[in-house]
Amino acid sequence: MQTKRITNELLKNIKGYEDRDAYVAPFAKQPAHKMADTDSDNLKDHVRRDKIVASLKEAIEKCEIKDGMTISFHHHFRAGDKLLMMVVDTLAEMGIKNLRIAASSLTSAHNGLVAHIENGVVNRLETSGVRGKLATAVSEGILEYPAVIRSHGGRARAISSGDVKIDVAFLAASSADCMGNANGVVGKSICGSLGYAKVDAQHAEKVVVVTDTLVAYPNFPQSIPQTQVDYVVVVDEVGDSNGIMSGATRFTNNPKELLMAKRVLNVMTASGLFVDGFSMQTGTGGASLAVTRFVKEEIKKRDIKLSYALGGITGPMVELLEEGYVSTLFDTQSFDLTAAESVGRNERHVEVSADFYASIGNKSAAVNKLDFVILSALEIDTDFNVNVISGSDGVIRAASGGHSDTAGMAKISILTAPLTRGRLSTIIDKVTTVVTPGSTVDVVVTDYGVTVNPGRQDLIEKFKAAGLPLITMEELRAMAVRLVGQPKEIEFSDDVVAVVEYRDGSVIDTIRKVK
Repeated sequence: MQTKRITNELLKNIKGYEDRDAYVAPFAKQPAHKMADTDSDNLKDHVRRDKIVASLKEAIEKCEIKDGMTISFHHHFRAGDKLLMMVVDTLAEMGIKNLRIAASSLTSAHNGLVAHIENGVVNRLETSGVRGKLATAVSEGILEYPAVIRSHGGRARAISSGDVKIDVAFLAASSADCMGNANGVVGKSICGSLGYAKVDAQHAEKVVVVTDTLVAYPNFPQSIPQTQVDYVVVVDEVGDSNGIMSGATRFTNNPKELLMAKRVLNVMTASGLFVDGFSMQTGTGGASLAVTRFVKEEIKKRDIKLSYALGGITGPMVELLEEGYVSTLFDTQSFDLTAAESVGRNERHVEVSADFYASIGNKSAAVNKLDFVILSALEIDTDFNVNVISGSDGVIRAASGGHSDTAGMAKISILTAPLTRGRLSTIIDKVTTVVTPGSTVDVVVTDYGVTVNPGRQDLIEKFKAAGLPLITMEELRAMAVRLVGQPKEIEFSDDVVAVVEYRDGSVIDTIRKVK
């Protein structure tokens, strides 16, 4: 027995320690949830050395999920995600209702949520994007509360600031050990970077890591460290790696898209910023992805290299890294298996959180140092406002992503879009939904020429000197009307089905139900 040397009475007489407690026993002040369940008399047997629980149901019970709570997920498996529906199906069986799902994005893999919204298990969605049958149902007003659409940086800001309080984060990991050290680059179902999951793990009240590959302790690398994890669940299959590259990440041989990609390169080289050490991000979409290939050819000719490339990383970006044409890749989301494998083996391919990537809420994000960002668009209006979330029919169909984050912070934001798609004009009088404000868009590249925001007279002069095919927004719009006519205006009801937040948390637009 130890002699009690310190008492609370003694501490009251020590300046600065008046409210502190005296030592009682080794585990007297240990939080209960950090202790193992055991009847052993050996004190050290009570130390929790394993966080594995038998099932998702047990993890849910231990996290004490109740009606009305907020649960979160990441979408690094994209169309191959299996975890979200596993969790929500289990919650439904347990009779839990009125949940808010705060997911980094929602894909066609989550169409099953429609039934759970109808039966009252879920009544709120907060996400960067919604697709498929779920998007159609949201557009038709299925939710009790409007969906909230945020950019990736906006979501990170909302979580870190407390605007969104996550009760329990369920994080799919391709591998984890018994204490919760987890990553997306080891195991049978890899997804690469866990950049969105990092924010959830840091700020959620409870964190459950779910994996299909349990490895020996300690797992490495540690995208999610054990210090942030409460429970580990092992399932048969957490996700399908083949679903990572889908839809928006297609590559192209389309002559129109290749023409636009070549014009983007011409814009970059004429800008004065295409010099040794420049930085860039390419978005999704055929033309945007083709730009990377053209950039590679040009930097080889000039014998220069990029300082860093950013965002969702693809195979062509990995090629730049491996061939020495870029110093560092900052990867928030791996868009194909080449990138997913690279982030696990190359120390210059750096996994970063969505907060590091694009949040306005921290002291500086990686987007703040971007020279160029190349982005796609569903619609652009004559004031340069951009819609990337809803279709020409007013129905939600895509995602905000990092669009407004990068456009707002890059020195030059470049939008690529064909003038028309089928019988629809891309350049219109007023976009259906404003996601990215026109004041942050510098250049629009179409198959009919290059349009520069009038606020960038510096670029207009440089592009004229370089002989680029300049055309005004008004000329583009008139040309589009001649080609496809004036579209019939969509009629909306007064019912708001979704709210679009700008990256700083202010509301930039709403999406209303189509009549």
